[in-house]
Amino acid sequence: MSQGDQLVTALNMAEHDDFYADLLNAHDGLSDEESQAFNARLILILANHIGNPDVLKQALLAAR
Repeated sequence: MSQGDQLVTALNMAEHDDFYADLLNAHDGLSDEESQAFNARLILILANHIGNPDVLKQALLAAR
């Protein structure tokens, strides 16, 4: 596998605490059902951005 086919699990984002706060804020005012739907849409958007099926499979295994 090339490096682009490997899931990055080490910290790889600047201002990660700010992103986490933004993520929590995005759920403000949503019902549980709306929050789950939001998460599903976000996952699909990010999966599309990643685009690499091997990396996405690694992410599914890592999250499980």
